[in-house]
Amino acid sequence: MFGAKAEIAAHEKGLAFELVMVPFEMKTLYQPKHPEVLRINPKRQVPVLIDDGPGGDLEIFDSTQIFEYFETIKPDPALWPAEPKARARARLLEHKSDEVYFPPIVRLMGLQGTPDDPAAIEARAAALAFYDRTEKAMGDKEWLAGSYSYADIAFYMAQIFGDRMGAPMTDAHPRLQAWRDRMSARPAVRQVAGAMGRYLVSQGRKLPAFLERLAA
Repeated sequence: MFGAKAEIAAHEKGLAFELVMVPFEMKTLYQPKHPEVLRINPKRQVPVLIDDGPGGDLEIFDSTQIFEYFETIKPDPALWPAEPKARARARLLEHKSDEVYFPPIVRLMGLQGTPDDPAAIEARAAALAFYDRTEKAMGDKEWLAGSYSYADIAFYMAQIFGDRMGAPMTDAHPRLQAWRDRMSARPAVRQVAGAMGRYLVSQGRKLPAFLERLAA
């Protein structure tokens, strides 16, 4: 998910890049770890970014840090709002996607076979509460932070996993579902999420209906 966030952002910015995929297999997951991931990120996680252009090599990790770097080296098109308070709100939304919404989804990943487990019920309730708050905050906005931003990319990718893990949006979230449709129509999102969907299908995984359409 976090690598896909960075990849979508690079496409949205029109940046030329080489994408290196790390080995993954359902039984062993990411073992053995990719040597460049191990070398660059002490957390041993993707994504990592290597920029060997003018000014010397730069090696960074974490999708949010990569967002910030992209915005610095290529300000146009802007993916953070220009006004300081609007930018702060957008950054907070991006952070909430990763650190408030996604942790309950991670818990659901280990509870697929026991949906009535109290921990699974609690995790779904947390996701639903996040949808409720976000639906209310959307109002009549087209994008989460007003203008299209990294916050939209972050929540879209996180919500793909939320839907797949048994915490989908409901009929109580029409604004969010319309927002998700707008996200799915963006070429950069279609390219990355569609490829992810096709990979999941190749592994015998079921997809939410909106992701099926992108993977077709």
